[in-house]
Amino acid sequence: MGPLVMAGLSLPFAKSRVDSMSIAGKRIGIIGLDTSHSVAFTKSLNADSPNPVYDGFKVVAAYPHGSKDIVSSTERIPAYTEQVQKLGVEIVGSIQDLLNKVDFVMLETNDGRLHLEQAIEIFKAGKTTFIDKPVAASLKDAKSIFKEAKKYKVPVFSSSSLRYATGMQEIKQGKIGAISGADTYSPMKFEKTHPDLFWYGIHGVEMLFTVMGPGCVSVQRTISEEQEVCTGIWDDGRIGTFRGIKSGKQDYGGIAYGKSGILHLGPYNGYDPLLIKIIEFFKSGIPPVDERETLAILAFMEAADVSKNTKGARVTLAQI
Repeated sequence: MGPLVMAGLSLPFAKSRVDSMSIAGKRIGIIGLDTSHSVAFTKSLNADSPNPVYDGFKVVAAYPHGSKDIVSSTERIPAYTEQVQKLGVEIVGSIQDLLNKVDFVMLETNDGRLHLEQAIEIFKAGKTTFIDKPVAASLKDAKSIFKEAKKYKVPVFSSSSLRYATGMQEIKQGKIGAISGADTYSPMKFEKTHPDLFWYGIHGVEMLFTVMGPGCVSVQRTISEEQEVCTGIWDDGRIGTFRGIKSGKQDYGGIAYGKSGILHLGPYNGYDPLLIKIIEFFKSGIPPVDERETLAILAFMEAADVSKNTKGARVTLAQI
């Protein structure tokens, strides 16, 4: 066979593909080879000796696109495509081609503006779906995604890998008792096509909501040249903050304050803890992250943008 040509890419077919027949019912398709997440997930699942926890699930097909006008994403596609091909993944020319070959989908497209359109196509095919962060580039689109998932009766969830950073699940299991507050931080890079926190700050915000849960009622954003702080007030009076680091040392972490202890969050421990949850989700059909919490995260981030545009005013999520 000759090369596969699409949208400026000329790609030879993979010499060795994963045997789809031998893993029927465990075939994963990836949409979006414009993020390192796609390569990381494929390396773990398609390794010569994968972790038994992945239970034989493999990435068998991928559709590269993907962001269309975000240069930092589009320029990655050729190299990431080549990397997953070497891991036995078939590169296909359309989402529909992919859906005909797989049982589950990881929607990895880096551009949240495309997620609603792409997700609807997946849902119509009835494929259980993981949507990488951000679930969408707006709260409105995110609500529509969950609505469409219900319409087609398709299980779906979205998460940043930072939800499963060191210490996060220990808090969920009650290690330091009831949570009275939390401070989290992460790098804060911007992309003009997305609201400020949606592109990268979402990692630290996801950590904050993993600890605090939904129920935030207002956000106030303070901005300086090197850092920003978003202060949230919860409906029970608790306070949670997210610090976005714009320059200097870049890292992820935080502190959770509990009734019986204080716990440092982090360090970041890679993609595999999230991938384990994704595979469990594919097997059970039960989302590990509640829709209400995901929407609360997006509402928080949109409120932070409104606060920025109103010179740091306190913004209620009810306004959003």
